[in-house]
Amino acid sequence: MKAKPLIVVAMAASLLTACEANQGTKQTIGGLGGAVLGGLLGSQIGGGSGRLVAVGAGAVLGGLVGSSIGKSLDETDKLMMERTTQASLEHVQSGQTSTWSNPDSGHQGTVTPTKTYQEPSGQYCREYQQTVTVGNEQQEAYGTACRQPDGSWKIVSS
Repeated sequence: MKAKPLIVVAMAASLLTACEANQGTKQTIGGLGGAVLGGLLGSQIGGGSGRLVAVGAGAVLGGLVGSSIGKSLDETDKLMMERTTQASLEHVQSGQTSTWSNPDSGHQGTVTPTKTYQEPSGQYCREYQQTVTVGNEQQEAYGTACRQPDGSWKIVSS
């Protein structure tokens, strides 16, 4: 089963950005990431001209949500999320949920590996579900990460 994105936003940003970001940059990264992933989600819906409309709508909605969440997560939140995600993908059985929580910001999240498999190339990959809660708003994402030669896990689809 191939993982399909819901609303990914900060999840991808946390694993793909290692630099410190100011408030405007976090919002921009979240917005751009959300727009791209919203467009990908939209491409899974409909056909013909309906698909084009779904891609556009997904990109706009994803950009708005991504910008909001990206603006809200601080560097400590992203670091906690990244560490929990890496540890979960490496050590946790499928179906078990790991959690992270930043007592300073009140933000929290979960990571649940859902399926482990080996690519024909021999590379191990895991599908996972991830949540982030900012205030009273919870966002979910589904993705796939594969183990890299250095032992880290890299998102390959979300």
